[in-house]
Amino acid sequence: MNGPFNRGGRRKPMGEINVVPFIDVMLVLLVIFMITAPMLTQGVQVDLPQVTSEAIDAQEDNEPIVVSVDREGGYYLQLGGDEIRVDLDELAERVIILLDRQPGTPVMVRGDRSVPYGEVVTLMSTLQVSGVVNVGLISEPPPRD
Repeated sequence: MNGPFNRGGRRKPMGEINVVPFIDVMLVLLVIFMITAPMLTQGVQVDLPQVTSEAIDAQEDNEPIVVSVDREGGYYLQLGGDEIRVDLDELAERVIILLDRQPGTPVMVRGDRSVPYGEVVTLMSTLQVSGVVNVGLISEPPPRD
């Protein structure tokens, strides 16, 4: 009997590679990447406090830089008592100059309630590119009844 289960005869060497395990591994990797890809989004890194919202102690020697966004999407830069309207590119240049003069100056963002979220994210991203490590968000406390 010369069938495939005959052990008495000489075996012929097989000249092909079984690729089924490779295909299985590739499909598993494809599924893993498809699941994890939406989770890999870029964002602005903001160091937020882990406590209830309390007033920040004002430091006499280091007055914060306050950047505001109004309802129309205009940007304002306030340092001390002066507040000037600037565009986004000019804002980045001025913040870089101010942080070069005083490296530990805190930066606070004040945005109008009706400003789209994208405007605030764009502002915070611009501040991050300008070298601001920590950004604070200014809010008003709720009215007491």
